[in-house]
Amino acid sequence: MPPPEMREPTFLLLTALAGGPQHGYALLTEIERLSNGRVRLKPGSLYGILDRLAEEGLIARHSEEVVDGRLRRSYALTPAGVQGLRVETERLRANVAAATRRLRTLARPQEATP
Repeated sequence: MPPPEMREPTFLLLTALAGGPQHGYALLTEIERLSNGRVRLKPGSLYGILDRLAEEGLIARHSEEVVDGRLRRSYALTPAGVQGLRVETERLRANVAAATRRLRTLARPQEATP
C-alpha cells in the first residue's frame, strides 16, 4: 500500500530540508519562499509538524546551540525523509502530467460534427 499523500506544509518543509539542515525560523522563511508566500506557518504549527515528522522518522535533530540565550535546534532529513519526499514528488509529478494531458485536449480545436 502506498504511503498517504502529504499535506502541502509537510511537503514544503521536507523540500526546504532537502537543501540541508535548518533551524525553525529559517524553515518558516524558506517554506514561505518556496510557496511564493502562499504558505505562512506560525511557529506553533511548525513545531507541531517538526515533532510529528521526527516521530515518523522523516527528520531528526541535527544540532542544538544557544543563540542570544535561546536554544536553537536545527533539523535534517533522514534517509526515510528523503525517500518520502521522492515518493510524494513522483505522485505530484504524475498528477501534473495527467492534468497537462487533459488540458492539451481542451486546447485542440474540436472537430466539427456533420
